[in-house]
This record gives sequence, structure tokens and C-alpha cells, in this order.
Amino acid sequence: MSTIDHPIKSSIDFAKDGIQHGFLRLPYSRNDSAWGAILIPIVQFKHGQGSTALITGANHGDEYEGPIALYNFVQRTDLASFQGRVIIIPAMNYPAFQAGTRVSPLDHLNMNRIFPGKVDGSVTQVLADYFSRILLPLADYVLDIHSGGKTLDFLPFATCHELENKPQQVECEAAMQAFGAPYTLKLLEDTRGMYDHQAESMGKIFVSTELGGGGTAHPHSIAIAKQGIENFLIHAGILKQADSIQATTSQHLVMDQYSYVFSEHQGLLEPCVTLGEIVEVAQLIARIHSIERTDQKPHAYYAPRSGIIMARHVPSLIKMGDCLQVIAGLEH
Repeated sequence: MSTIDHPIKSSIDFAKDGIQHGFLRLPYSRNDSAWGAILIPIVQFKHGQGSTALITGANHGDEYEGPIALYNFVQRTDLASFQGRVIIIPAMNYPAFQAGTRVSPLDHLNMNRIFPGKVDGSVTQVLADYFSRILLPLADYVLDIHSGGKTLDFLPFATCHELENKPQQVECEAAMQAFGAPYTLKLLEDTRGMYDHQAESMGKIFVSTELGGGGTAHPHSIAIAKQGIENFLIHAGILKQADSIQATTSQHLVMDQYSYVFSEHQGLLEPCVTLGEIVEVAQLIARIHSIERTDQKPHAYYAPRSGIIMARHVPSLIKMGDCLQVIAGLEH
């Protein structure tokens, strides 16, 4: 266990070989439990010397491909297949995961926007601080599995960032490719407060994903997550390669300032194109109907660029400011 004094305590010994199932225990006094605690499941596989991978799901609590794949992975008993260490937290933002919400119901914070966290802050801030202060320093490779949650649906892709540290970026790109998602995407974005930025700022080889969404999971996206975890660990040199590993050729996506289409109206969304469809610039992609009146014509939305529909808004009711669709270019 770490010698750093932290309110979160781990029931597993990070230095010990073997397979350990346990909890991260965060004291949380509340109306129904005066001396209560939040217990977050954690699993470690450690066998000999080697790299360490930290793998997480449910950074947002309504994203399910990661937790499903990881709750499956942690049933493994083949310790001899590992060389090094894998730390797995299937549901990183556990209070949000239990509630099925994007942000925590305890403090209404988005975990992926408040890193590095705060050791004396609210529940989500303390969790983020534990990752920043305790878990990330242990890791060489970091994989954070996302999907679109209840409000977005994505083509399944793995992603990394454009980084100032180009040797680090090259390693992140290689790990992204190794994951083996059908699509890959390299992002240049403002990542302040994100887990991504925290891991990258500490020099870690970091990969994230978007593997579907709609507030549920499907066999196809779950299979991508399951295989991707194994591919990632094989690439890291931690998991011995199995005969069943399937090579995947990924299509690389590119984005620019015209990729995002945001709703400027509120009402009933009528999609005119489907996820994964190729569109041309100025093509009709959606209509939004007023639900208050029947004498108003729907508001039409047209593609600001050509490309592939990479993401779409999921609920059929939409509000002003919601992300309606994302159109990515295909790199040839």
C-alpha cells in the first residue's frame, strides 16, 4: 500500500504478486450511514517485473462498454499469462455508475473535467486526486474506455492527442493503433481538467475510446472493448499474445472546425442520415420540429463539410446547444 496519507485507502497491496480483488474505500458520512464509506471495486494482476497498465471504465457513469468488458476481464485466473502489473477499476466514477448518470449524483461534478482533483474536496474531487496522486504514478500505460452515454452514439474509435512531447505522442499513437478499433482519431483539443491531460502531463502512454453509446451497450461494441483490452496489454508487453488475437486495420478519421454541428433550436429531432453514412457538404442531415406549434416549418440542418457521420445525438428531443452530429473526414 502507498505510504502517502490519503483519505482513500486500498485493500490491495500494489507491490504484491498475484491476483487481488478488493476495494478503494472512501469515507462518506451521510444520513443513512453515519460512519459509511464508498467502496469502489479494484483488481490487480501482478506477475514478476514489467510495465504497469492502469485500465478504467465508467469515467462517466452512463457508459457501459468499458465496465462490461472489464468485469469480464477480471474473471481471469491465468496469472502466468501476465508479465508485469495490470490495475483495473471497472467503474472509475462509481457513484455515477451506480446511478446510471454521466456526472456524480453526490456532488454533480463531471469527473473528466476536474483533474487533478482535490484531496480535501467533494467525493469526485477526492477520487480524481487519488488517481492523480496514487494510481497514475504507478502506471506506464493508461487506457480509459469511453462511449457516448445516454446522449450520444459514436462510431467505435480509439483516440489519442496531439502532444508537445512528440516521442510520447508516437508511443500513444502506436498504442492507439494496437487497440484495434475499427476507427482511430487523433485529437487536438483543450483538455484542461480531463483525465487524459493529467495522464499525458505525467508522461504516460495514454489511449481513450468512444465505443458506441445511447445509454446501453451492444455485442459488437463490447467485443471491440474486450479485444482492445487484450491488444493494448499485448502491445505493452504485459500480456502474452494468444493465438486468438485478430489483427484489425483501422480507418483513420480527421476533424476540423467544421466537424461539429450544434443545435440552435429546441424540439423534435428528425435525423436524415445515419451513423456511419458518408455525406457531402450542404447535404440535408437533420430537421428539428417545433413541438409547441404545428404551423411552423421544421428547421433544416445541412452538412458543413463532407465526410462520415461519426457521432449523433441520441434522444429524439433536443435542446439548443446540444451536439447534433459530428462529421469526420476519412484519411486516405
